[in-house]
Amino acid sequence: MNDTTQTSPLPDRLSADPRSPHHVAAAFEQDVGIRLNGKERFDIEEYCISEGWVKVPAGKAVDRKGKPMLIKLKGTVEAFYR
Repeated sequence: MNDTTQTSPLPDRLSADPRSPHHVAAAFEQDVGIRLNGKERFDIEEYCISEGWVKVPAGKAVDRKGKPMLIKLKGTVEAFYR
């Protein structure tokens, strides 16, 4: 990337939910990509690089507040800007 704009490094843990304490709005100014075990995923709701997990929606199941139920998948997590 030969960008002249400075991008801040992605945090170790990031959530797409604005109500989460791990949500960083500045990180979403650019498109964020996530790879789990070498395969790019597009349905990630939250990730943690140091602990090696991501949270993804579990089908069409929702909780009582209407938010999707999440399951945790473990593996090698890589976060990057597209």
